[in-house]
Amino acid sequence: MNAAHALIQVVSAGSLTTVQDTGRERYRDLGVGRAGTLDPEAAALTNRLVGNAASDALLEITLHGPVLRFAIPVRIALYGAPAPIAFKDAGGATHPLRTGRPIDLPAGSLRIGAIRDGLRVWLAFAGGIDAPRILDSRSTDLRGGFGGLDGRALRADDTLTLCAPPCVSVDRPVSAPWWVAPDIDALFGASASSSATSIRYVPSTHPSALALGSSDWRVDPRSDRQGLRLAGASLPNPLPEQISAPVAPGTIQLPPDGQPIVLLADAQTVGGYPRLGHAIGIDLPRLAQCRPGQPLRFEAVTQGAAHRLWRERQAQLSRLCMAIDDKLRR
Repeated sequence: MNAAHALIQVVSAGSLTTVQDTGRERYRDLGVGRAGTLDPEAAALTNRLVGNAASDALLEITLHGPVLRFAIPVRIALYGAPAPIAFKDAGGATHPLRTGRPIDLPAGSLRIGAIRDGLRVWLAFAGGIDAPRILDSRSTDLRGGFGGLDGRALRADDTLTLCAPPCVSVDRPVSAPWWVAPDIDALFGASASSSATSIRYVPSTHPSALALGSSDWRVDPRSDRQGLRLAGASLPNPLPEQISAPVAPGTIQLPPDGQPIVLLADAQTVGGYPRLGHAIGIDLPRLAQCRPGQPLRFEAVTQGAAHRLWRERQAQLSRLCMAIDDKLRR
Protein backbone atom coordinates (compact mmCIF):
# COMPACT_ATOMS: atom_id res chain seq x y z
CA MET A 1 0.00 0.00 0.00
CA ASN A 2 1.27 3.48 -0.86
CA ALA A 3 2.12 5.34 2.35
CA ALA A 4 0.95 8.57 0.74
CA HIS A 5 -2.58 7.14 0.82
CA ALA A 6 -2.36 6.12 4.48
CA LEU A 7 -3.68 9.43 5.74
CA ILE A 8 -4.83 9.90 9.32
CA GLN A 9 -6.66 13.15 9.95
CA VAL A 10 -6.58 14.77 13.39
CA VAL A 11 -10.16 15.85 14.11
CA SER A 12 -9.29 17.01 17.63
CA ALA A 13 -5.85 16.76 19.20
CA GLY A 14 -6.54 16.08 22.88
CA SER A 15 -4.64 17.69 25.75
CA LEU A 16 -1.11 16.82 24.59
CA THR A 17 -0.54 14.28 21.81
CA THR A 18 2.92 14.03 20.29
CA VAL A 19 4.82 11.85 17.82
CA GLN A 20 7.56 9.99 19.72
CA ASP A 21 10.00 7.12 19.30
CA THR A 22 12.97 5.93 21.36
CA GLY A 23 14.59 9.37 21.16
CA ARG A 24 18.05 10.78 20.47
CA GLU A 25 20.71 9.03 22.55
CA ARG A 26 23.95 9.99 20.80
CA TYR A 27 23.85 13.79 20.80
CA ARG A 28 24.03 14.78 24.45
CA ASP A 29 27.60 16.04 23.96
CA LEU A 30 26.12 18.56 21.52
CA GLY A 31 23.50 19.74 24.02
CA VAL A 32 20.64 17.80 22.41
CA GLY A 33 18.36 16.05 24.89
CA ARG A 34 16.89 12.59 24.40
CA ALA A 35 13.20 13.46 24.00
CA GLY A 36 11.31 10.29 22.97
CA THR A 37 8.65 8.45 24.91
CA LEU A 38 8.40 8.99 28.66
CA ASP A 39 7.95 5.23 29.08
CA PRO A 40 10.11 3.40 26.51
CA GLU A 41 8.95 -0.01 27.83
CA ALA A 42 5.25 0.73 27.33
CA ALA A 43 5.91 2.26 23.92
CA ALA A 44 7.99 -0.76 22.84
CA LEU A 45 5.23 -3.16 23.92
CA THR A 46 2.63 -1.09 22.06
CA ASN A 47 4.73 -1.25 18.90
CA ARG A 48 5.32 -4.97 19.40
CA LEU A 49 1.59 -5.65 19.47
CA VAL A 50 1.25 -4.46 15.86
CA GLY A 51 4.48 -6.05 14.64
CA ASN A 52 6.55 -2.84 14.61
CA ALA A 53 10.13 -2.40 15.73
CA ALA A 54 10.57 -0.85 19.18
CA SER A 55 12.10 2.24 17.54
CA ASP A 56 9.11 2.98 15.27
CA ALA A 57 7.27 6.25 15.87
CA LEU A 58 3.90 6.24 17.61
CA LEU A 59 1.64 8.66 19.48
CA GLU A 60 2.11 9.50 23.15
CA ILE A 61 -1.22 10.72 24.57
CA THR A 62 -1.47 12.73 27.80
CA LEU A 63 -4.52 13.33 30.03
CA HIS A 64 -7.17 13.35 27.28
CA GLY A 65 -6.91 11.68 23.92
CA PRO A 66 -7.52 12.80 20.35
CA VAL A 67 -10.16 11.99 17.74
CA LEU A 68 -8.52 10.55 14.61
CA ARG A 69 -10.16 9.78 11.27
CA PHE A 70 -8.74 7.05 9.03
CA ALA A 71 -9.16 7.15 5.27
CA ILE A 72 -8.18 3.47 4.98
CA PRO A 73 -8.24 0.36 7.18
CA VAL A 74 -5.44 0.31 9.76
CA ARG A 75 -4.04 -1.95 12.46
CA ILE A 76 -3.58 -0.32 15.86
CA ALA A 77 -2.73 -1.10 19.49
CA LEU A 78 -2.96 0.94 22.67
CA TYR A 79 -1.18 0.36 25.97
CA GLY A 80 -0.83 2.35 29.19
CA ALA A 81 -3.26 3.93 31.63
CA PRO A 82 -6.95 3.07 31.21
CA ALA A 83 -9.11 5.33 29.04
CA PRO A 84 -12.45 5.01 27.21
CA ILE A 85 -11.79 4.13 23.58
CA ALA A 86 -14.45 3.99 20.87
CA PHE A 87 -14.43 3.53 17.11
CA LYS A 88 -17.16 4.89 14.81
CA ASP A 89 -17.41 3.17 11.45
CA ALA A 90 -18.49 4.70 8.16
CA GLY A 91 -22.09 3.68 8.85
CA GLY A 92 -22.15 5.59 12.14
CA ALA A 93 -22.09 2.54 14.45
CA THR A 94 -19.93 2.92 17.56
CA HIS A 95 -17.72 0.07 18.83
CA PRO A 96 -15.96 0.15 22.24
CA LEU A 97 -12.33 -0.99 22.08
CA ARG A 98 -9.84 -2.26 24.64
CA THR A 99 -6.12 -1.82 25.15
CA GLY A 100 -3.28 -4.33 25.12
CA ARG A 101 -4.08 -6.14 21.85
CA PRO A 102 -3.78 -5.63 18.08
CA ILE A 103 -7.00 -4.33 16.50
CA ASP A 104 -7.83 -4.11 12.79
CA LEU A 105 -10.10 -1.17 11.97
CA PRO A 106 -11.90 -0.21 8.76
CA ALA A 107 -12.09 3.39 7.60
CA GLY A 108 -13.72 5.50 10.29
CA SER A 109 -12.82 7.50 13.38
CA LEU A 110 -11.16 6.62 16.69
CA ARG A 111 -11.94 8.56 19.88
CA ILE A 112 -9.77 8.29 23.01
CA GLY A 113 -11.34 9.93 26.05
CA ALA A 114 -10.08 11.12 29.41
CA ILE A 115 -7.32 8.94 30.85
CA ARG A 116 -8.14 7.48 34.27
CA ASP A 117 -5.89 6.28 37.12
CA GLY A 118 -2.80 7.56 35.37
CA LEU A 119 -1.73 10.15 32.84
CA ARG A 120 -0.55 8.58 29.58
CA VAL A 121 -1.36 5.96 26.96
CA TRP A 122 0.50 5.06 23.76
CA LEU A 123 -1.08 4.42 20.35
CA ALA A 124 0.84 2.52 17.66
CA PHE A 125 -0.09 1.99 14.02
CA ALA A 126 1.25 -0.99 12.09
CA GLY A 127 3.95 0.39 9.81
CA GLY A 128 4.88 3.23 12.16
CA ILE A 129 4.17 6.94 11.85
CA ASP A 130 6.12 8.75 9.15
CA ALA A 131 7.79 12.01 10.20
CA PRO A 132 11.09 13.65 9.25
CA ARG A 133 14.04 11.85 10.81
CA ILE A 134 16.15 14.48 12.59
CA LEU A 135 19.34 13.36 14.34
CA ASP A 136 18.32 9.70 13.92
CA SER A 137 14.87 10.16 15.47
CA ARG A 138 11.32 11.15 14.58
CA SER A 139 10.61 12.23 18.17
CA THR A 140 9.06 15.57 19.05
CA ASP A 141 11.37 17.70 21.19
CA LEU A 142 8.92 20.23 22.66
CA ARG A 143 11.67 22.12 24.49
CA GLY A 144 13.85 22.39 21.39
CA GLY A 145 10.94 22.90 18.98
CA PHE A 146 11.92 20.29 16.40
CA GLY A 147 11.06 16.75 15.36
CA GLY A 148 7.66 15.09 15.01
CA LEU A 149 5.21 17.57 13.49
CA ASP A 150 7.26 20.79 13.42
CA GLY A 151 8.43 20.29 17.00
CA ARG A 152 4.95 20.67 18.51
CA ALA A 153 1.97 18.71 19.76
CA LEU A 154 -0.74 17.63 17.33
CA ARG A 155 -3.43 20.14 16.36
CA ALA A 156 -6.82 19.79 14.76
CA ASP A 157 -6.60 19.38 10.96
CA ASP A 158 -3.09 17.89 11.07
CA THR A 159 -2.53 14.78 8.98
CA LEU A 160 -0.28 11.82 9.67
CA THR A 161 1.04 9.22 7.24
CA LEU A 162 2.38 5.74 7.90
CA CYS A 163 5.74 4.47 6.72
CA ALA A 164 4.81 0.96 5.57
CA PRO A 165 1.24 0.03 6.52
CA PRO A 166 0.23 -3.60 5.94
CA CYS A 167 -2.75 -4.50 3.83
CA VAL A 168 -5.71 -4.61 6.23
CA SER A 169 -9.08 -5.69 4.84
CA VAL A 170 -11.94 -5.52 7.35
CA ASP A 171 -15.41 -3.99 7.35
CA ARG A 172 -15.73 -3.96 11.15
CA PRO A 173 -13.30 -3.80 14.09
CA VAL A 174 -11.50 -7.10 14.66
CA SER A 175 -9.59 -7.52 17.94
CA ALA A 176 -7.16 -10.32 18.73
CA PRO A 177 -8.64 -12.87 21.17
CA TRP A 178 -5.62 -12.41 23.47
CA TRP A 179 -4.22 -9.37 25.22
CA VAL A 180 -1.41 -8.03 27.39
CA ALA A 181 -2.74 -6.80 30.72
CA PRO A 182 -1.17 -3.56 31.97
CA ASP A 183 1.63 -4.12 34.48
CA ILE A 184 0.09 -2.22 37.39
CA ASP A 185 3.29 -2.26 39.46
CA ALA A 186 5.52 -1.07 36.62
CA LEU A 187 3.11 1.65 35.50
CA PHE A 188 1.83 2.96 38.83
CA GLY A 189 3.84 1.51 41.74
CA ALA A 190 1.15 2.12 44.39
CA SER A 191 0.62 -0.47 47.11
CA ALA A 192 -2.69 -1.71 48.46
CA SER A 193 -1.99 0.06 51.77
CA SER A 194 -1.02 3.43 50.27
CA SER A 195 -2.09 5.58 47.35
CA ALA A 196 1.43 7.01 47.11
CA THR A 197 3.54 6.03 44.12
CA SER A 198 6.83 4.48 45.26
CA ILE A 199 9.98 5.65 43.47
CA ARG A 200 13.33 4.05 44.25
CA TYR A 201 16.48 6.09 43.82
CA VAL A 202 20.23 5.81 44.26
CA PRO A 203 21.15 8.71 46.59
CA SER A 204 24.09 11.03 46.05
CA THR A 205 26.41 12.38 48.75
CA HIS A 206 24.40 15.61 49.09
CA PRO A 207 23.44 16.30 52.75
CA SER A 208 19.72 16.21 51.88
CA ALA A 209 19.85 13.10 49.66
CA LEU A 210 18.52 10.70 52.29
CA ALA A 211 15.99 13.26 53.58
CA LEU A 212 14.23 12.89 50.21
CA GLY A 213 13.16 9.41 51.28
CA SER A 214 11.87 10.45 54.69
CA SER A 215 9.53 13.17 53.37
CA ASP A 216 6.08 13.11 51.79
CA TRP A 217 5.75 14.63 48.34
CA ARG A 218 3.07 15.48 45.80
CA VAL A 219 3.38 16.15 42.08
CA ASP A 220 3.36 19.87 41.38
CA PRO A 221 0.95 20.93 38.56
CA ARG A 222 3.82 22.76 36.86
CA SER A 223 5.39 19.41 35.92
CA ASP A 224 5.92 18.65 32.24
CA ARG A 225 7.92 16.37 29.95
CA GLN A 226 11.14 18.10 31.01
CA GLY A 227 10.75 17.42 34.71
CA LEU A 228 8.43 16.23 37.46
CA ARG A 229 8.34 18.94 40.10
CA LEU A 230 7.71 17.88 43.70
CA ALA A 231 5.81 19.81 46.35
CA GLY A 232 6.41 19.26 50.08
CA ALA A 233 8.48 20.43 53.01
CA SER A 234 11.55 22.21 51.61
CA LEU A 235 14.79 20.29 51.92
CA PRO A 236 17.89 22.07 53.27
CA ASN A 237 20.11 23.22 50.45
CA PRO A 238 23.41 24.65 51.74
CA LEU A 239 24.91 24.71 48.22
CA PRO A 240 22.12 26.00 45.96
CA GLU A 241 24.38 26.40 42.91
CA GLN A 242 27.43 24.52 41.63
CA ILE A 243 29.41 24.08 38.45
CA SER A 244 27.14 22.71 35.73
CA ALA A 245 27.47 18.95 35.28
CA PRO A 246 25.81 16.33 33.10
CA VAL A 247 22.23 15.32 33.92
CA ALA A 248 19.88 12.80 32.33
CA PRO A 249 16.32 11.51 32.63
CA GLY A 250 15.96 10.28 36.21
CA THR A 251 18.38 12.80 37.77
CA ILE A 252 16.87 14.36 40.91
CA GLN A 253 17.82 18.02 41.24
CA LEU A 254 17.41 20.33 44.25
CA PRO A 255 16.72 23.98 43.29
CA PRO A 256 17.26 26.83 45.78
CA ASP A 257 13.61 26.64 46.96
CA GLY A 258 14.24 23.12 48.32
CA GLN A 259 11.53 21.52 46.14
CA PRO A 260 13.13 18.66 44.13
CA ILE A 261 12.73 18.10 40.38
CA VAL A 262 13.01 14.65 38.78
CA LEU A 263 14.18 15.10 35.21
CA LEU A 264 12.25 13.30 32.46
CA ALA A 265 12.68 12.63 28.72
CA ASP A 266 12.90 16.28 27.59
CA ALA A 267 15.57 17.08 30.20
CA GLN A 268 18.46 19.36 29.41
CA THR A 269 21.91 17.80 29.16
CA VAL A 270 23.67 19.78 31.91
CA GLY A 271 22.51 21.55 35.06
CA GLY A 272 23.87 23.57 37.96
CA TYR A 273 21.44 22.53 40.68
CA PRO A 274 22.77 20.05 43.27
CA ARG A 275 21.79 16.44 42.63
CA LEU A 276 20.09 14.31 45.27
CA GLY A 277 20.58 11.13 43.27
CA HIS A 278 19.00 9.29 40.39
CA ALA A 279 15.63 7.52 40.10
CA ILE A 280 16.27 3.92 39.05
CA GLY A 281 15.49 2.99 35.46
CA ILE A 282 12.63 0.59 36.09
CA ASP A 283 10.70 3.24 38.07
CA LEU A 284 10.81 5.93 35.35
CA PRO A 285 7.56 4.51 33.85
CA ARG A 286 5.83 5.25 37.16
CA LEU A 287 6.86 8.90 36.90
CA ALA A 288 5.31 9.05 33.41
CA GLN A 289 1.91 8.18 34.92
CA CYS A 290 1.95 10.64 37.85
CA ARG A 291 -0.90 13.14 37.73
CA PRO A 292 -0.80 16.59 39.36
CA GLY A 293 -1.35 16.15 43.09
CA GLN A 294 -0.30 12.48 43.06
CA PRO A 295 1.42 11.55 46.36
CA LEU A 296 4.95 10.17 46.02
CA ARG A 297 7.32 8.34 48.34
CA PHE A 298 11.01 7.86 47.62
CA GLU A 299 13.04 4.87 48.78
CA ALA A 300 16.85 4.86 48.74
CA VAL A 301 18.49 1.75 47.25
CA THR A 302 22.03 0.79 46.35
CA GLN A 303 23.42 0.88 42.85
CA GLY A 304 23.80 -2.89 43.00
CA ALA A 305 20.11 -3.30 43.82
CA ALA A 306 19.20 -0.97 40.96
CA HIS A 307 21.23 -3.09 38.51
CA ARG A 308 19.65 -6.32 39.82
CA LEU A 309 16.11 -4.93 39.48
CA TRP A 310 16.94 -3.72 35.95
CA ARG A 311 18.18 -7.16 34.89
CA GLU A 312 15.09 -8.83 36.34
CA ARG A 313 12.82 -6.40 34.53
CA GLN A 314 14.61 -6.91 31.20
CA ALA A 315 14.27 -10.68 31.56
CA GLN A 316 10.55 -10.26 32.28
CA LEU A 317 10.10 -8.02 29.24
CA SER A 318 12.01 -10.46 27.02
CA ARG A 319 9.67 -13.28 28.02
CA LEU A 320 6.64 -11.09 27.36
CA CYS A 321 7.93 -10.06 23.93
CA MET A 322 8.56 -13.70 23.01
CA ALA A 323 4.97 -14.53 23.98
CA ILE A 324 3.62 -11.63 21.87
CA ASP A 325 5.72 -12.69 18.87
CA ASP A 326 4.44 -16.25 19.22
CA LYS A 327 0.84 -15.02 19.20
CA LEU A 328 1.44 -12.81 16.17
CA ARG A 329 2.90 -15.72 14.18
CA ARG A 330 -0.23 -17.85 14.63
